[in-house]
Amino acid sequence: MSFIEKIKERAKQDIKTIVLPEAEDIRTLQATETALTEAYANIILLGNEHNITEKAKTNGINIQGATVIDPTNAENNEKYANLLYELRKEKGMTMEEAKKRVLDPVYYGMLMVKDEATKADGLVSGAIHSTSDTLRPALQILKTAPATKLVSAFFVMVVPNCPYGSNGTFLFADSGLNQNPTPEELSEIAIASSRSFQQLIGEEPKVAMLSYSTYGSAKSDLTEKMIAATNLVREKAPDILCDGELQVDAAIIPEIAKSKAPGSPLEGNANILIFPDLNAGNIGYKLVQRLAKAESYGPLCQGIAKPVNDLSRGCDAKDIAGVIAITAVQAQI
Repeated sequence: MSFIEKIKERAKQDIKTIVLPEAEDIRTLQATETALTEAYANIILLGNEHNITEKAKTNGINIQGATVIDPTNAENNEKYANLLYELRKEKGMTMEEAKKRVLDPVYYGMLMVKDEATKADGLVSGAIHSTSDTLRPALQILKTAPATKLVSAFFVMVVPNCPYGSNGTFLFADSGLNQNPTPEELSEIAIASSRSFQQLIGEEPKVAMLSYSTYGSAKSDLTEKMIAATNLVREKAPDILCDGELQVDAAIIPEIAKSKAPGSPLEGNANILIFPDLNAGNIGYKLVQRLAKAESYGPLCQGIAKPVNDLSRGCDAKDIAGVIAITAVQAQI
């Protein structure tokens, strides 16, 4: 059974309701059909009801069973405007601005997830919105999870016919949000990624702090950053198996680890790859996705109070359907 099939089976054990604010995009509708047909999530679609139903009908997509809400005339508009105003008034938001914001499906969706009365458990966006357009309202409305110092983003990468990682499954972080994290921030990303890996993959996290150098084969501010981050992870979470700085081949290939990193506790079996900056993380995941034909799920978020996940604008319906399932599982905790 593949990673995503396992996730869908887990989602079926405790059905959650996921909000999709990009319901006028055909990929979202196709993913909705998958989620409802396979019965692993309830779906709330946000957008113009006529446009949504007509697009589904025209393209032969069955969305029966989904709840469709148009934020421009929804019954909770006034309630949500008041809620948003109360949440943001200290930041200068006026009631007039709040009333305008709730007409935006992403803002309306976040408010649905915030409002326990709606029983909306999580949200997936990003097929047509930028990361900032998805995460800004998430942080404004849902806030960060308790004891969280940093919100970060990761990808689950499933590489076919791959003996490395956890049977070809890896977690890449941060590949979607933090541009140039400090050693302190990298340590928080590594620790959060370990928890996410345990939650979604269910295997022991093995964290590699990546660099262009292995064990001092080069020396610069860039390598020192990853060494410092590794030491911070070991101090904060000594139970996590973590090593660095490592080149990626020394991190994931046992034979190369023996020569480049003898004595590494990872022994070339890393399944979580922590990148030094967003350039490296984003380039890395896209290379693996396109050249190794890997399935990629994300950017998935960690550190927000409720499950919210971003999508790549290059995603397809299968990707969205997978992220819906992942979000549902995250909501079970």
